[in-house]
Amino acid sequence: MQQTSGMPTHIAIIMDGNGRWAKQRGLARSMGHREGAKTVEIITRHCLEIGIGHLTLFAFSTENWSRPKAEVEAIMNLLRDYLTQCEQQQNREVRTRFIGDRAPLAPDLVRRMDALEAATANNTRMNLNIAINYGGRDEILHAARRLACLVAEGKLDPRDIDAALFSQGLYTAGQPDPDMIIRPSGEQRLSNFLLWQCAYAELIYMDKLWPDFTPADLDTAIALYAGRDRRYGGISG
Repeated sequence: MQQTSGMPTHIAIIMDGNGRWAKQRGLARSMGHREGAKTVEIITRHCLEIGIGHLTLFAFSTENWSRPKAEVEAIMNLLRDYLTQCEQQQNREVRTRFIGDRAPLAPDLVRRMDALEAATANNTRMNLNIAINYGGRDEILHAARRLACLVAEGKLDPRDIDAALFSQGLYTAGQPDPDMIIRPSGEQRLSNFLLWQCAYAELIYMDKLWPDFTPADLDTAIALYAGRDRRYGGISG
């Protein structure tokens, strides 16, 4: 039996339930996203304190553009607020990266995202990945196109393509795959999140809306993870 080591190296979270949190309180959905943003700060700090090396947060998917324009604008403005906070605080412990397709994003956001990545590039205590305009299928297609171009240019023999080489074309290249994926809100699906990387991730579903998610909930999820039997396709010993 291959038990986990107790503490995951990489935690990924699908931050779900902001809209329902607001609806339950008779508030605009934008208020739910604002409360969810506060939870991001709290959970990120807790992960840093307990020694999590990699944290990936699903903030905005490639499918979320179909939501009402006002809601999308509210989410993008929250990202602007987050960038302003990071610029002012200059955290020297967290390396921030934004994963996803930046092409549809506003130019001012892209410039500031690039700048924050450059400013935190030498921070080593924790890697924070924020998935913006991210889709797992889109990411896989992006990696496949990259390899196809190399083959077409005569720079790569198709027979040399393996899982390790393919992974180098993913947005998370150079980082370990997530050990666990947490989805609060009671929903039980991946929603196009880290489809390649989740091959052996432990999935933890919790009946708690994201704005209500606490460090204690994260600790509970880690305890569940620690009790899992991770066999990676093998059998228990």
